[in-house]
Amino acid sequence: MIKEVKPEKASLENYKKIVKPKEYEEVLDLAKKLKGASIIHLNATASGGGVAEILNSLIPLLSSVGLSPKWYFIKKVYKFFEITKEIHNLLQGKAGDLTKEQKDFYLAINEEIAKEMRDLKPDVWVMHDPQPAACLQFLPTIAKTKSIWRCHIDTSKTNAKVWRWFSPSLKKYDRYIYSVRRYIGEGLDYKKCVIIPPAIDPLNQKNSEMDPLFAKQVVARFKIDTERPLLSQISRFDPWKDPWGVIDSYRIAKKKFPNLQLALIGSFSVDDPQAYDVKEELKVYANGDKDIHILSNLDGIQALEVNAFQRVSDVIIQKSIREGFGLTVAEAMWKGKPVIGGRAGGILEQIEDGVNGFLVTTAAQAAERITQLLDDENFARRIGEKGKESVRSRFLITRLLRDHLKLYNDLLS
Repeated sequence: MIKEVKPEKASLENYKKIVKPKEYEEVLDLAKKLKGASIIHLNATASGGGVAEILNSLIPLLSSVGLSPKWYFIKKVYKFFEITKEIHNLLQGKAGDLTKEQKDFYLAINEEIAKEMRDLKPDVWVMHDPQPAACLQFLPTIAKTKSIWRCHIDTSKTNAKVWRWFSPSLKKYDRYIYSVRRYIGEGLDYKKCVIIPPAIDPLNQKNSEMDPLFAKQVVARFKIDTERPLLSQISRFDPWKDPWGVIDSYRIAKKKFPNLQLALIGSFSVDDPQAYDVKEELKVYANGDKDIHILSNLDGIQALEVNAFQRVSDVIIQKSIREGFGLTVAEAMWKGKPVIGGRAGGILEQIEDGVNGFLVTTAAQAAERITQLLDDENFARRIGEKGKESVRSRFLITRLLRDHLKLYNDLLS
């Protein structure tokens, strides 16, 4: 039911030139107090989403500073992931309810997962998102073992019926991590809540430096003309990301820039079966426009290709309606690209409108910003430079590492 992931090793030393010396030393000081501490993270998948991407960097860095971390994911159970995707949507405010059969199946799988976890006995459990959240109630209480539920979504305006059923499973946790304070769900103990925004790894394949000519060669393989302007949204194929609104924005902007191209890039993962339907709907909505490129990991888009697309794009958009955080915003800003974000969720934490990017609500507003940025390259470059510096100071993996070490120290002291 669960399987361990063993990411490649990493060294904190490699980040020394990227982060401020004070932050670097603080990480080392915090880690000294936790030497040998056993931390186990459990999430839905080993790849194909922001949580897996963060853990792929965080786990090796925890190990590099002397802790004993492990990472497990839930093996593919298609019916379970169909239900948890629906739970995800309902917790973010979708109308409706779960059937008794769905609720019972969700709890039964969590109980099965808990049975496999009982012999692990770490110092700290960290359960990510709704999928394994109910496991804790099926685990024996061990005095020295602390527990954290890490919620990556917005539960502030949740479906009340589903939250009333779901939230009692969270009562036993010692701490809750949210990305933004306003996301905290009703009835959770505020004293247990800790705010830790996500972060990107500047040295992984998706974000490391890339030769501009090589980036163009990579993008050209997907029938993109790299000499023409390119607008990209790199995100899951998910209704909350409003890819239809992105196409509408592109169509309005294309009236002024007829050479404009659009890339909608997503990925498929086992915990998101809805993505296949969304992609098919987008193909229909594109209506045969050869300048709209809808691509995914099934077309050969991996971390390197995402890096290349972000670097080649003239403008990057993330027109989300609801958004837990939006790591793709930080990724694009790190490359010095001007970013247009939906006025939603964690995007508001990253973009200061008109300073290091733009916030929009409608397709018309997004199109206005697209044409403004394409019209003035110097302006676009200045916005991009400010965006990169804001990511350097607030949203790099070393800051996330520091925040986790602080929390573990707090729990284990």
